Amino acid sequence: MISLKKYVTISIPADVKKILEEAKGREEWGVFLLNLYREAKRLKSESAFKELTSILTEEDLKTMMESSKEFRGRFKLR
Repeated sequence: MISLKKYVTISIPADVKKILEEAKGREEWGVFLLNLYREAKRLKSESAFKELTSILTEEDLKTMMESSKEFRGRFKLR
C-alpha cells in the first residue's frame, strides 16, 4: 500500500468537491481517490479487452497463441 503520510492540496471546483465528498462518505481522501483510480483503470482495461475480443477472430487468437508458445520455446536466459 502507498504511504499517505505526506499531504498536498489539489485545487478543484467546489461543485466537483461536493460531489466527491458525498461519494467518499467517511473514507479518507487518499484511500477514496486511490480506489477511484484503481476502479477506473480496471474498467478501462476490461473495456479494451472486450473491444479487442470483438475485433479478433478465433483464427487470430489461435495464431497469436501459437506464436507466443513458439517464442517462449525459443527464449532462453543466458
